[in-house]
Amino acid sequence: MGDVIDIDVDVRVARDFGGANVVKNIEENGLSIDDPKKTFFTFDCNPGGCDQKYAANQHVCRLFARRNNIKVYDINRGIGTHLVFEEGLIEPGQTMISTDSHANILGAIGAFGQGMGDKDIAYAFSFGKIWFRVPSTLKIILSGVPSRSASPKDVVLKMLQELGSNGLLGYAAEIYGKYVDSLSLDGRVTIASMATEMGGIIILFPPNKDVIEYYKRYFGRDVKPVYADIDAEYDDTITIDINDLKPKIALPGSPENVVDVEEVEGEKIDSGFIGSCTNGRVEDMKTAASVLDGRKIAPGRVLKIVPSTDRVWRSCLDNGIISVFKNADALVGSAGCAGCAAGQIGQTGEYEVEISTGNRNFPGKQGRGDIYLASPATVAASCVAGYITTANNIPSQPETRFSLPKDMKKVVKKRKKIKIVTPVFKTKGKAWVINRDNIDTDMIFHNRYLSITDVNEMGQYTFDNLRGYEDFAKKVRQGDIVVVGKNFGCGSSRQQAVDCFKALGIGAIIAESFGAIYERNAINSALPILVAEKIATKINDGDTLIVDFITGEIIDKTQGKTYRAKPFSKVQLEIYRRGGLLNLPDKKVG
Repeated sequence: MGDVIDIDVDVRVARDFGGANVVKNIEENGLSIDDPKKTFFTFDCNPGGCDQKYAANQHVCRLFARRNNIKVYDINRGIGTHLVFEEGLIEPGQTMISTDSHANILGAIGAFGQGMGDKDIAYAFSFGKIWFRVPSTLKIILSGVPSRSASPKDVVLKMLQELGSNGLLGYAAEIYGKYVDSLSLDGRVTIASMATEMGGIIILFPPNKDVIEYYKRYFGRDVKPVYADIDAEYDDTITIDINDLKPKIALPGSPENVVDVEEVEGEKIDSGFIGSCTNGRVEDMKTAASVLDGRKIAPGRVLKIVPSTDRVWRSCLDNGIISVFKNADALVGSAGCAGCAAGQIGQTGEYEVEISTGNRNFPGKQGRGDIYLASPATVAASCVAGYITTANNIPSQPETRFSLPKDMKKVVKKRKKIKIVTPVFKTKGKAWVINRDNIDTDMIFHNRYLSITDVNEMGQYTFDNLRGYEDFAKKVRQGDIVVVGKNFGCGSSRQQAVDCFKALGIGAIIAESFGAIYERNAINSALPILVAEKIATKINDGDTLIVDFITGEIIDKTQGKTYRAKPFSKVQLEIYRRGGLLNLPDKKVG
């Protein structure tokens, strides 16, 4: 053990997360592809392409794949580590590496899978092999049989409770026991997928009859599993008692912080998530449907469900499971990773409490909320009840109330009396002349930044999607004046396209005309805007301007010329005077 060896890898996979960097590493180093038939891309982190960076990375991989005859499992297919055994790309006894840290779910079929970084995968793409340090081996025995209400997720949570987040650190573990022998492939996937959360390299299951028949049924192949030798040596043997095990749950903050569900029963929730590489299989969906059938999600709660692969999704459709989910008012997403990956279904907001079948609940992993980890049955039951409970304890009437955060005073602040500051009605600054019409809000403040809510952070992104002005925010100075053409700010209704200028301290924006919504947003935010005919053709870039908001006079000090803009209207003047629409005066505006 501990020897470093080179291994020829049977399957080499890059995801949309990291795939573009794999391509970059190969191209920058002038490398080629060793064997396209063993090389794959899988797009599972953001199958909707709703994040523009993910969408861009996905297409970088597509283009590279076309040039090199590489198979792409695109955004409609699902989680890559599931696809490799669903598609028969790998079988028991073989090896696979991926940019997915949960590649070790292949232990479920008795194959070796390991997650690796971009450089490792690029090397394997190019040379077909990679170095490994041979891990030490542990033997895990699951003793006894859990209660009928417990699932494989509850069992693996029990393992986390016993072993902790580093109990398998650096080890390859083999798992045995009567319960293990009885597990279906889906149940094995659930347990194998959480080896990472225990620090393990992999948890290997000896292939049982179900796994062997799976390859015969779907692919017509007789596989030859690899089993441990009778005289195999282990660093240690760990026995975990699961006899009569009850449903378990991991408290927010760490997957190892596990208790019985009954210890936190009654804790109110805001949302639930069923899916991920841990619990996105058909058995998981059937379990959730059995709880939700004929029931509704509790008022004000949300349940998000994401099957792991397209095959699972179609099976749910064919068997009426999707109808059960929709009738229960759940949201069903496209196959993929979901909650663990930013930009797809399953993320949470600050103070949101979610119960999830995912494999991780570290702070920030699924957004800014608090995440409990539990089985599909517990998640579904809790979403029906409105609070954490088990499938055996769903109330006849759901909880309609919510728990407010203890520090809610920080969230909802009592409005303080606004201190009115005497505004400046005349400004002087350097002109930034952009003689273009129809500059829309995506050019001003691109939609990839829409999650930003702090105005102070917005300025740096101003015009970074306007060709020729990508560095505007770095060069502009406080008090500078923007001069543009017609229909400035057309497009969406985003407030950030106004607030970004305020963050930079822009003195005024003068245009031949403004988009209707943009004009309202600017006036309501007390950003000085004026309309002047063909103004962008009259003033030169860099001219020094003095602008009077009340009279509309524009003095070009550089050219020694004076122009006229429409002065502030009565409403605009009043809103500007008090610093914004929501700085409420003693009497109504207008």
